[in-house]
Amino acid sequence: MGPPHRAVHPLFLPFVGKLRRRARWSFTVEFERRFTMNHILKTTITVFGLSSVVLGLAAAQERFDMRVRNDFFAGFAGNEQALDRAMKLCEEELARNPGNASALVWHGSGVFFESRMYFRAGDQAKGIEFWQRGLGEMDKAVTMAPDDLGVRIPRGAVLLTASRTLPNAEMAHPLIEKGVGDFERALEIQKAYFDTLGTHPRGELLIGLADGYARLGKDEQATAYFERIRATLHDTAYAASAEKWLAAKTLAPREAGCLGCHVAK
Repeated sequence: MGPPHRAVHPLFLPFVGKLRRRARWSFTVEFERRFTMNHILKTTITVFGLSSVVLGLAAAQERFDMRVRNDFFAGFAGNEQALDRAMKLCEEELARNPGNASALVWHGSGVFFESRMYFRAGDQAKGIEFWQRGLGEMDKAVTMAPDDLGVRIPRGAVLLTASRTLPNAEMAHPLIEKGVGDFERALEIQKAYFDTLGTHPRGELLIGLADGYARLGKDEQATAYFERIRATLHDTAYAASAEKWLAAKTLAPREAGCLGCHVAK
């Protein structure tokens, strides 16, 4: 028996049209604050910028994510059929080639999303199982292909954004640390040509790192990245966010990702 019906959360409805038009990956996860039936934490996890950063990957070869990412973006915005289709493609690919880390990381993100449906249905045990299984699949994919941008960036984007919704820093910090590690590795892999990438993929990666370090309380590293953004992405929304953080040492979530072409009008 599959997860409950993938209805869009009411809080998410105003955003769905824009998300579908712009292929922004957003999804809602509801899970219990202390994993009991009495205190369900309702959260909206929007993975801003994932599509843009993935689009900035080097296209030296045909990637598996090109076959599934649009369906995942649509699925996480509420299209049940698209999500089913994307998950099926991942499962078929993994049956043929269990070593396809890209298929595994995307499948893990789908399992992670499906945990929310069980929590909404009141099945806390199943929700926790899917939450942990989704994280486990994404972690395994990175272990299998630690230098694959199509694996590192999706996991990093999911973890950095999901960490914002957790009820306390103790739960959030491991996800932030892992997400920052993914983005650091992605930056290192792309260092020879990073400055030739478009504004959006560069900005999303750099501001993800800057904001991640800031939320970890590592102001020295955060300052270095915000100053790099200010110096290399001047006259952009990223530079404006960097200026704000350098002056006030704080940013709202909407100022720390999915800037530039995806800013809501």
